[in-house]
Amino acid sequence: MLSIKNFLKSYNNHKILEIETLQIPEGIHWIKGINGSGKSTLFRSIAGILPFEGEILFNNLNSKKDIVAYRLAVNLSEAEPLYPDYLSGYDLLKFIADAKKSPDGQLNQLAEKLGIDQYWKSPIGTYSSGMQKKISLLSAFLGKPALIMLDEPLITIDDKSVQTMYELVKDYHETQGVSFLLSSHQDFRFERLAIKNIYLVQNQAVTQL
Repeated sequence: MLSIKNFLKSYNNHKILEIETLQIPEGIHWIKGINGSGKSTLFRSIAGILPFEGEILFNNLNSKKDIVAYRLAVNLSEAEPLYPDYLSGYDLLKFIADAKKSPDGQLNQLAEKLGIDQYWKSPIGTYSSGMQKKISLLSAFLGKPALIMLDEPLITIDDKSVQTMYELVKDYHETQGVSFLLSSHQDFRFERLAIKNIYLVQNQAVTQL
């Protein structure tokens, strides 16, 4: 279970998002909201990337106190990833795989599924936005996460990759018990997934629909 209490994120004294208390159970959940509503801020805070006021717990791991164990359990694919141009996709993913203690063979299997192995030895600076997006999506599945957050997972990727992502989410949830937070400002094409709850991010707050 993901537990958020007394959460506040501000930039230059401007409140972006405030959550008094929110409990999100295991399962696949859709985090909905228009662009700029705070979805990415919420995801990056849960991932431990952004500082914030308050407390976030996942399976009793505190994001601020149990840092290593928490970050091994919680993975994030960002909506618009930015990577150093000079690195290759392989070098970046290999580093993440090592940090996440990825099982042997997992990286290559995922790269083959998404077609990344066809270009990942080239510098990231030569990639299209769709190619970079697939690098980000793959990174979220590395290791043995219990929670995977995919921020706008369907933008910029082709229809074949959309289907692959659907299959990966379904497989990781059904066979490994992984929970997912999927964000989108559009209607989801993951409609065949067993979405448990829908949460709306708007007016600097999060509410369950």
